[in-house]
Order: sequence, then structure tokens, then C-alpha cells
Amino acid sequence: MNKVSEKQVAEKLLQIQAVKLSPAQPFTWASGWKSPIYCDNRTVLSFPYIRDYIKSELANLIFEAYPEAAVIAGVATAGIPHGAMVADQLKLPFIYVRSKPKEHGMGNRIEGVLQPGQPVVVVEDLISTGKSSLEAVQAIREAGGEVIGMVSIFNYGFDVAVKAFEAAGVPFRSLSNYSALIELAVEKGTVSPEQQETLNAWRAAPDVWGK
Repeated sequence: MNKVSEKQVAEKLLQIQAVKLSPAQPFTWASGWKSPIYCDNRTVLSFPYIRDYIKSELANLIFEAYPEAAVIAGVATAGIPHGAMVADQLKLPFIYVRSKPKEHGMGNRIEGVLQPGQPVVVVEDLISTGKSSLEAVQAIREAGGEVIGMVSIFNYGFDVAVKAFEAAGVPFRSLSNYSALIELAVEKGTVSPEQQETLNAWRAAPDVWGK
């Protein structure tokens, strides 16, 4: 993705308030981290035209970056609808990965049909630290699939995530990212230079910011 495309996606996410910026009144994540940004890409599903745009952009990204993909995998839960729509557009098989094995029935961690050795592209809505994303990758690998890459709608660009993906040998691409979002917000005047400093400080050390 180029910077223009990244900002176009960021603008659409801001437009439907899938991404909210609040440097003065930080959000609290499930991890306990304080954050000046909150991203919920499930919101995209409620806006048909933007949903279709995001689906097409993800499909184009996979087609260009991972043309050998034979299976699309969604990560539960937020990656499932986007992954399913992308698989439909690309006319590829779809599977999804649970956060843990099902507690009844077959006890599956992966739902759908995955043949050993099939090249898989994983679809996420959001990449933060990369922990849950890479757990899904490991589950696919243990089931015999070959993960050739991951795509997401948005990522925060944390160093910890970049290092984790490199260590796991998983290339990843995103439609938009934190840097593009902040650049756009500054250009639009919705974020002041002082707020930009705050936002950059958070991205540099999110685990201790605000404490």
C-alpha cells in the first residue's frame, strides 16, 4: 500500500468512527493499557459501501502480495466476516481459527477444510501486539497449512509486533496504519502539534504510557 491509499482507508475508518482519537481522555484496553486511540473495525460491517471498499482493497492486496494463496483464513472473531467476504471475492476456500478449541462436538480449533501443505493467507481486522494473530498462525501450521502471509485492515505499528512477526517468519501487510492515521488527522487539523506529540509518545511505549 502507498501513503495515499493508507490515508484513504484511514479517512474512511475515521468517517464511520471505527477509529476514535482521544488524547485528552484515553481509553482503557482489555489489557489494561491506557490508549489515546480506539479501533473497532467491526463497525465497517454496518456501512455497506465502506464494507465493500474494504473487502475489495483486502482482496486486491492479497492478489498482488500473495498470488499463490489457496486458502483464506479469518481469525476469530473480528477477522471472520472480512476474511469470508475476501474469500468470496477471490473465489477461494475459507476457514477460520478459534481462539481456543471448541469445548464440545469435534473440539475443532480450525473450522473448515484445510489440506496439508496448502498456502494460507490469514485475515485480521487489526494487528496490535501480534500475539493473538500469531497464535492463529501457529494453529494453522500445526494443522499442516503453510501460512504465506497475513493482511489486516489496520495496524498500530508497534515494534513488538514487527519483531514478533519477523521471528515467526510471517510477512504482513495492512491497508492502513497508525502513522498514516496521525498524518491525516494533522493535515485535517483535528489533531494539534501538541496532541501529535502525545500520540507519538504512546506508540513508542504503549505499555507504560499514561501510568
